[in-house]
Amino acid sequence: MLATKKKQAVIKKNQRHDTDTGSSEVQVSILSEKINELASHLKKHNKDNHSRRGLIKMVADRRKHLKYLERKDKTKYDALIKKIKLG
Repeated sequence: MLATKKKQAVIKKNQRHDTDTGSSEVQVSILSEKINELASHLKKHNKDNHSRRGLIKMVADRRKHLKYLERKDKTKYDALIKKIKLG
């Protein structure tokens, strides 16, 4: 789970305007941070299958958001991929 300050920093870095908290870019970046934290948790606790299931669900959700963003605005998609270092 992301700490509140870390989540706010991720939102501030990727938001479109001052009150943006739910755009695709913000959601993908938050999901990416959660995925990174959970992946590091699973390296230590490799038998934690409940967390593994949550990780798989988050990866699928991020993939859906990225497909939507790619379909709607390819330039924002490319910029986001570079910013969060996915591609």
